[in-house]
Amino acid sequence: MTTIYRASVVLPVDSAPIRDGGVAVADGRITAVGPVALLPRADEVVEFDGILTPGLVNAHTHLCFSAYADHYGNGKEFFEWIQDFARRNPSMSAQDWYDSAQAGVDGSLRNGVTGLADVVTPPASLPALLGSGMAGTLYLEACFIDDARWETERVEYLAVLDQALTTAGADMRLGVSPHTLYTLGRAVGADLAGLARERGIRLHPHLAETLHEDAYVRTATGPFADMNRKLAAGFELLAGGCGTSPATEMDRWGLLGPDSHVAHGVHLDAADRALLRAHGTHVAMCPRSNARLGAGEPPVAAHRAEGNPVAVGTDSLASSPDLDVAAELPELRRIALAQGDDGDGLDEWLVTAATMGGARAMGRTDFGTLTVGGRADLAVFDVPTDGDPYAALVSDAAGACRATVLAGRLITHA
Repeated sequence: MTTIYRASVVLPVDSAPIRDGGVAVADGRITAVGPVALLPRADEVVEFDGILTPGLVNAHTHLCFSAYADHYGNGKEFFEWIQDFARRNPSMSAQDWYDSAQAGVDGSLRNGVTGLADVVTPPASLPALLGSGMAGTLYLEACFIDDARWETERVEYLAVLDQALTTAGADMRLGVSPHTLYTLGRAVGADLAGLARERGIRLHPHLAETLHEDAYVRTATGPFADMNRKLAAGFELLAGGCGTSPATEMDRWGLLGPDSHVAHGVHLDAADRALLRAHGTHVAMCPRSNARLGAGEPPVAAHRAEGNPVAVGTDSLASSPDLDVAAELPELRRIALAQGDDGDGLDEWLVTAATMGGARAMGRTDFGTLTVGGRADLAVFDVPTDGDPYAALVSDAAGACRATVLAGRLITHA
């Protein structure tokens, strides 16, 4: 059975907008894209006002923490905020973790998000994510592990990872998330990179999110250094730091490359950005989370001017008001203009980052654009259609998703 999804404007992203366009879908795949008058006959036509796009791609989130939405409004600064996770996590049952992840899946789909780069902390959330029907990568997290702990935890980590790899499919894949430089030993981070590459899977660490992280890495000072010393963590960086930026140190651990994309990248100077660019490493920008946690603003204008590959994420509901990737776009636009971007082509660049950019960050070409043969993942936004569709999406798409199509299955929203 072939269904055509028709809209006032169809935005393939990798080609020009199509007015009175349609996307033909059969067996969960796109079979044709173009003006409705030129599409083949279909068994069913579903019509929408507004703009039809590829499903949005959330390039950095933690859906397992959807139940932690109360953290968003607690007013705590990053260092205090992040410690609350360790206090709360033990109270969550396996069912709680499943339900939390499922709530995140549901919230994503309501906002037209069909692709994910999701960091998974508890294995109990994996069934909800693997069964979601969404596309992307689930990155199993390793966090707060020094070399001594890794001797025992490595076996358990690999058991979970390799079991999950046997149940993952071609659409939702598995990867490795070495949390960040202040929660891992250097040998642990390097080993995680090696484990991922031995299995041909991808990496997704947090990088340069806060100045606390920068101080810890360069000079072993600041609240993270104090915390790790108090906890007697055996991290090599506690011995005076490394004297270089987090990006440079992460490269030494082997965590950068075309098979990796990093979250946040707020505090990246020109040399750091050049290093990421040389590695082909995408940055998933999460501006609303950064603002909530007082982390600063990512160098949006510099990324665009210098040609760094980028994507867009929301982070979790613990630091973001919702899982609406479209709501990140006005904030990124504001930041870029304040940083000196001239605005020419900026809206198209942002929409591309929120769709194709997120897919490419995970090494994928089968979603993120409306391309024949790709997954039939679509989103429809009730936004103005008489002007530039990219500008309309950036300005008005937040909260305006009216339908999501997930691998050909229509999900309508009130």
